Amino acid sequence: MTFQNTREFARGLDSKDALNHYQDQFIFPKVNDKRVIYFTGNSLGLQPKSTKAYIDEVMNDWAELAVEGHFYAEKPWWDYQERFSEPLSKIVGALPSEVTVMNTLTVNLHLLMVSFYQPKGKRYKIICEEKAFPSDQYMFQSQVNFHGYKPEDAIVEIKRREGEHNIRLEDVLAKIEEVGDELALVLIGGVNYYTGQVFDIKTITVAGQKVGAKVGWDLAHVAGNIKLELHDWNVDFVAWCSYKYMNSGPGNASGCFVHEKHHNSDLPRFAGWWGHNKERRFKMEPNFDPVHGADGWQISNLPVLSLAPYLASVEMFAEVGMDALIAKRDHITSYLEFILHEIDKEVESTFEIITPSNPEERASQLSVFLHGQGRSLFDYLMKNGVITDWREPNVIRLAPVPLYSSYEDMYDFGQILKKEF
Repeated sequence: MTFQNTREFARGLDSKDALNHYQDQFIFPKVNDKRVIYFTGNSLGLQPKSTKAYIDEVMNDWAELAVEGHFYAEKPWWDYQERFSEPLSKIVGALPSEVTVMNTLTVNLHLLMVSFYQPKGKRYKIICEEKAFPSDQYMFQSQVNFHGYKPEDAIVEIKRREGEHNIRLEDVLAKIEEVGDELALVLIGGVNYYTGQVFDIKTITVAGQKVGAKVGWDLAHVAGNIKLELHDWNVDFVAWCSYKYMNSGPGNASGCFVHEKHHNSDLPRFAGWWGHNKERRFKMEPNFDPVHGADGWQISNLPVLSLAPYLASVEMFAEVGMDALIAKRDHITSYLEFILHEIDKEVESTFEIITPSNPEERASQLSVFLHGQGRSLFDYLMKNGVITDWREPNVIRLAPVPLYSSYEDMYDFGQILKKEF
């Protein structure tokens, strides 16, 4: 399609957009009494209007049933998480038994590393990407320290080539081959939070397992954003947060995937009673008998009030389907890219998009390097109703989310941006 930088063209795209009406199912902040253009769904998704009803249901059951809500609420609390299995399995390409919801993202990554990072002899190294999200970096450091290794020896970072913004797949594969039989674990963010680069999960997983390592992924910026086939790709384990593209609310519950090939294994794990045999859980038995599947990695009684808004979002995703989301994601991201290039022609500054141009290596996010500009441009956008994200030294991250971003938003953003110059 040949794009045009006009309001009429943008509105025409919106009129043909099968997902356009979903905007009305979200609550938008306002700046200067006008609905914002929201580009930070890669940090915190907007609140669905249905969220309140899901929370109110739990609150009402608590008020009217108290402890009996565990068994007699409309959605009984003791198995509340099981409502996520079917819809989440479709979102991440898994079997229902391979997914669960619990805790928060880094907590779950730590817990999964108990099972999947088992350094022994010369096989103790972890491969990750350079400049991983800080929480992942801290996690790696503390894990290898716990096992008695030095981070500078045990953590191997795959680096960008000089002068390049993104990591080449060939360099990832070469590093895996180089570390070889010293490699215990590959654990990479599926989308780099800074550049928006999407990694080839399938190919990297095959390469890591070929040299005898376990392969896991931090899918914080991936879940609800990218088409996944975790089961078929034979990924060992995964964790993701729910509050970015999946709109569950700040700091909310994390999803986990454990491949079925590990469900009957004797992998070590930190156990708790919510992972115990469901049918015998309340018999208070002394010996742990894990639930079969990913639910067997559960530990504590689940925070149902936190799960309620996530369920509201997951059921919306089930209604829409990932294929429709991906189709709009690709199209609206390409239109935003076009708008940025068009505005770049009209102003003196240069906007360099450091996210890969190859659609296979990007998703909803475009990271823009602002040559000749500083934080004042970000501040200007925020004051004029464009909610975006600033990363030092001078990058803004723009994430048009298919469920609530419109093509006219992309056009309006371009016009607001141009007025600053």
